[in-house]
Amino acid sequence: MALYETVMIARQDIASSQVEGLTETFSTILKDNGGSILKTEQWGLKTLTYRIKKNRKGHYVYFGIDAPAAAVAEMERNMSINEDVLRFMTVKVEKIEEGQTAMLANKGDRGERGPRGGFGDRGPRREFGDRGPRRDGDRPRREDRTEGEGERA
Repeated sequence: MALYETVMIARQDIASSQVEGLTETFSTILKDNGGSILKTEQWGLKTLTYRIKKNRKGHYVYFGIDAPAAAVAEMERNMSINEDVLRFMTVKVEKIEEGQTAMLANKGDRGERGPRGGFGDRGPRREFGDRGPRRDGDRPRREDRTEGEGERA
């Protein structure tokens, strides 16, 4: 049997329990056709890059599969029929990685980067209205001008 990875995107308006039900349904189809699911991960509700069937978000589910090609084809056929499934993609792989996938591993790393996504030490924030140090060639500030300076005739 061959190893496959499948990612499925389900509609945004279904509940997490319904997503788990879809996962069980597709797992059962694989098992009935001689395959097995080695790994399943729910990546959660994520924003889509573009709208798919009027949906801006979708529930992502990952399957690590060990099954014959006919079982995978049957699972994909059922995914294409199901109206709750927006998209799916299956890829044949050499091996299924141990542990979490990169999608779940990256979720925990956000705390290390900080709230602004890793911009690091940007220094203290300026007070409102503080323009900072003046550069040579800048116009003098209005309050610094003498009478008649900078006026137009």
